[in-house]
Amino acid sequence: MDPSSPVADITAFFIQEIGALLFGMVFFFLYRQSQVIYFGLWAVAWVLRFVAAALGYELLRSGQWGYLAPYAVFEFAFAIVLIAAARAGFSSSMRDWRTVLRLIAILPIFVALVYALGWYSRLEAYHASHALVLCMVYFYNFLTLRKNAGVGARIFRFSLAVLSAAFLEHAILLLYLYNTGSAPAWARYLHHETYYDFALHCVLAFAAMAMWSESQIDRIGDLMREVDHLRRETRHSLDLDHLTGLLNQAALAARVEEVSIFDGVVVVCDMDHFKEVNDRYGHLIGDEILRNIGHLLQSSIRLEDEAFRWGGDEFVILFHNQQAGVAARRMADIEARLHDFRVRGLGVLPISFSWGTADARGRALREALDEADQAMYALKRSRAAQDSANQRATLPQ
Repeated sequence: MDPSSPVADITAFFIQEIGALLFGMVFFFLYRQSQVIYFGLWAVAWVLRFVAAALGYELLRSGQWGYLAPYAVFEFAFAIVLIAAARAGFSSSMRDWRTVLRLIAILPIFVALVYALGWYSRLEAYHASHALVLCMVYFYNFLTLRKNAGVGARIFRFSLAVLSAAFLEHAILLLYLYNTGSAPAWARYLHHETYYDFALHCVLAFAAMAMWSESQIDRIGDLMREVDHLRRETRHSLDLDHLTGLLNQAALAARVEEVSIFDGVVVVCDMDHFKEVNDRYGHLIGDEILRNIGHLLQSSIRLEDEAFRWGGDEFVILFHNQQAGVAARRMADIEARLHDFRVRGLGVLPISFSWGTADARGRALREALDEADQAMYALKRSRAAQDSANQRATLPQ
């Protein structure tokens, strides 16, 4: 440091200017990548800080107080933009510009007061007030980021807290030196951004990049979970029969081909004389009957059980970890409910239901399915024969 120069260290000035440009480019890059207004406002703030540092250097170098007003304008504009960033948060748009507009409105008054303070007092009084303002601005940003998680966000908040403490220290030192009236030579460094201020701002910038990277990783994770959810929903919708809401024939075929062992009871059920219902009442009534039967089957089984529409008016139910007797009673209850089946506009339309069961324990699901299917058709033939015998019995001799 040249004792005859009012500028403490020309190297510190260049580091401050290069740092302002570097930090501005870092935050501008983050804004372009994320479209987060918080990063964009920090980029604007660093551009203002770059201009303010140049005006502050000219003020110290030339000693002309005319530079104090524009210097104060850009320095406190830097503070206002950081307040706007804290108000915006990590959103893609600014929700409330009123606070920023009010701050901009009082900026000329504030700058006039600061200019008067610097004119009638020494420059230390101005720098002390400015350091105190930056202390509060950094601390305000620290408080608004309280909800952000992640290592990058924690380091970013830590840097803000340390910078707030550093500028508070600057303010206290400058006020002390101003009141004592004799400042040592090293105090002229307080008129510039110090080396550890620059180091803290470097940490702040890299923490912001880490914070953005973490947000991108979180977003990718959210997108992957959303895609996985959509994939599962699509797969599930492909396996559904759109008329009855049950699993379809393709889902049953895939289930039969699975190598995993099914431990439970297989039931194959079929409506009796459904073709006659279609011929008499039409296919729309037939579809309504199938739709309601699908809802009845779905509401009559447990969550772990599976119900399929095998085709036409034929259905398959897989009762997991269930006894054959319990499954038979469940099917008898369903058949009893179908005896009181009602159709809109037609009233009660009893539905006859035939079913067959097979225990699948210890053998392939396909084998149990074939056995249940044969048992169902055997019951259907038995009922048809019984109906035929009853009709012959009622004929006159």
